[in-house]
Amino acid sequence: MAEQVITVDNLQVRYPGTDRPAVDRMSFSVARGEVFGFLGPSGAGKSTTQKVLTRLLRRYEGEVSVLGRPLGAWGPDYFERVGVGFELPAGFGRLTARENLAAFASLYRGPVEDPDELLARVDLADAASRRVSDLSKGMRMRLNLARALVNGPELLFLDEPTSGQDPVRSALLRGVIREAADRGRTVFLTTHDMATADLLCDRVAFVAGGRIAAVDTPRALKLRHGSPGLVAEVRGRAPMRMPVESLADDAELLSLLREGAVETLHTREASLDDVFAAVTREHL
Repeated sequence: MAEQVITVDNLQVRYPGTDRPAVDRMSFSVARGEVFGFLGPSGAGKSTTQKVLTRLLRRYEGEVSVLGRPLGAWGPDYFERVGVGFELPAGFGRLTARENLAAFASLYRGPVEDPDELLARVDLADAASRRVSDLSKGMRMRLNLARALVNGPELLFLDEPTSGQDPVRSALLRGVIREAADRGRTVFLTTHDMATADLLCDRVAFVAGGRIAAVDTPRALKLRHGSPGLVAEVRGRAPMRMPVESLADDAELLSLLREGAVETLHTREASLDDVFAAVTREHL
């Protein structure tokens, strides 16, 4: 059995003055080397859970263990072993990208990554000498990921790491994250981007109403919540959508194919967007 890096059992968080808990008896675990997606609508409890795991929120009920130790037993050394990249990029605006990484690296007692190598990995080598205040949002988000990796963490907490990126750089950042997992690091990923979650995550958990509504591999969830079908785009008419089981007996489709009227033909499987809608609708 794989080593569990995060174990959450019966976690509950209630903010003062609220009627319902933000996190309601939630339980899950994350294995070493896994990219674990934490997905759900705004207000579902994702950010609160992340705050507990990053020790920004320390008042909670239940049991939480991280890296083989109860979370409450960790001291400042916890942050030597984890990396955090929040959705809003953090940096010193008057310092260059290289100076920012060097400044953050100086906070750690252990070995750190070379700033220039990290900048190259996130496609910021050409911007190493530019002030952070002059960088675009997408560039600052890439710097944010580099900063989260600077201490060579065993566990990465990432929030919307591909925000503000074009498709090429989104793929680049997914590759950097995947490489970290392949080297045995564990990634706890919070995102609203279902495409990124589908391409990157080994497992995903859908959160709704402070609870885990479903957790499994992206493929298993899509098979469970969707029906495979076929979409035919036909010249001069609306697209035809058909379930797979009816294709063999669909005389109309066969006739259109013989006539050459079908312009495109492709399968239609459930997406994580479909799963998101189905699962959260059931549990809200």
